[in-house]
Amino acid sequence: MIVGLLLHPIGRADEPVAADILLKNGILIDGTGAARRTGDVAIRGDRIVAVGKFQVTGTPQLVDCTGLIVAPGFIDLHNHSDEQILKPDTRSNLSSLSQGCTTVVTGNCGAGPVNAAAYFEAIESHGAGTNVAHLLPQGTLRQEVVGLANRPATEDELEKMRALTRQAMQDGVWGMSTGLIYVPGSYSNTDELVEIAKVVGEQGGIYARHMRDEGVELLAAVNELLEIGRRAELPVHVSHIKSNGQDAWGLIRQAAQMIETARKSGQRVTADQYPYIASSTSLLATVIPAAARADSREEFLKRLNSKEQGASIRAHIESVLAKKENGVLIRIARYEDRPDWVGRNLLEIAEEEGITPVELCVQIAQTGHAQVVNFGMSEDDVRFAMQIPWVATASDGRAAIPGSDRPHPRYYGTFARKIGFYALEEKVLTLEQAIRSCSGLPAEILGLPGRGVLAPDAFADVVVFDPTTYRDTATFDDPHRYATGVRHLFVNGKCVISQGYPTGALAGRVLRHELPKEAP
Repeated sequence: MIVGLLLHPIGRADEPVAADILLKNGILIDGTGAARRTGDVAIRGDRIVAVGKFQVTGTPQLVDCTGLIVAPGFIDLHNHSDEQILKPDTRSNLSSLSQGCTTVVTGNCGAGPVNAAAYFEAIESHGAGTNVAHLLPQGTLRQEVVGLANRPATEDELEKMRALTRQAMQDGVWGMSTGLIYVPGSYSNTDELVEIAKVVGEQGGIYARHMRDEGVELLAAVNELLEIGRRAELPVHVSHIKSNGQDAWGLIRQAAQMIETARKSGQRVTADQYPYIASSTSLLATVIPAAARADSREEFLKRLNSKEQGASIRAHIESVLAKKENGVLIRIARYEDRPDWVGRNLLEIAEEEGITPVELCVQIAQTGHAQVVNFGMSEDDVRFAMQIPWVATASDGRAAIPGSDRPHPRYYGTFARKIGFYALEEKVLTLEQAIRSCSGLPAEILGLPGRGVLAPDAFADVVVFDPTTYRDTATFDDPHRYATGVRHLFVNGKCVISQGYPTGALAGRVLRHELPKEAP
């Protein structure tokens, strides 16, 4: 069920409709999973006013969509454009628009702005290419109240976090996110997360979670998430679901079964996924234990350089790299201190430098911050997850423009890869299923009214793409390549891509969550 929207079946309207734009003779896939049909879509102002076969009055702008797919604009549930959406060179978010994505959700993995009101005001003062919804980032919230200390929050600190959470929900965030491999979110125990999640649930929000473990302890992490959902009485969501590391391959099937069982019992549990076999995060989060990263950077460096703790940290790094072919499966994506290392794997760099991969990691940890691409998933697991009806598509990327770094190709290709490669070419799932995972399903998960479907009264976020050319072109070796095949794209009724070319319009809006109405 699409929240907050009365769905009209695709069919013949009784009365002619007035429209500004008429998308003619397209292959309509409405985002609900229903079978495709041929028909028209009428747009007036920022809304869809008719879908299917109907008469039109006046002289609307005609867009011939013969042979093209017309679908709801895609919704990226897991995006990290918190900073980029505010910057002049990336606020248009063309890397998302070129995939047909019209809405991004920020504040993920527990990181981002806590003061939602100020964040929303900053977006609205300059404009954005896509709509933006936001989650309260629990990691940043904890840092503001508790700092980077590795200890439980006090009752006073808990109350401060609850108050800030209440304020964020009132300001319009859609829920809370955590990143439980990152400092300081990783220092939060289950009880602390439940207490904050209760506030979110009372205000009608969801809890989205970068799992505490995505490897061999995945099932324990899923169990903790389900427990939080039950105790806090709110919907819970697994961000970028995966079983990472060869020793964990296949666990995603058991995790899915646990979630299925919870869903059958009435619990609201969902997930999202990016369709790639590699992840991406900081090198420190990848190879350094969270306990070693507590408190200040100075304290971390003391531990790293001390005899006993330093040896323990190095042993941990070595154990991580042993599962990564001694560093072959980890590539540097961004590292300002040594841009010549970008795109190369740790073993290759270490051999050139005449040091071990462990010492290379220590050197980077001591001198700077590196982003990495980490190959760790099974293609079979990726294909399995994308066929699950409660798993949405999400990028885990951010707004990007071509540069000297070599980020994960998901920044530019997630939605086109899911639909163009996996559905149209590989036929892992139907086109209708793939489009639902990119539109109607994420709208349902978030509780986002009036988006994610082609229906009268829905907002006019609409993508028109050519199924023969809609493909991801970004690769791990050459990631700064825009997706191809989007012919037209509308955000809130305004054209942001026309005949395959961006118009430069900043038509996105801040999407604020409305608190549940008090019962009479």
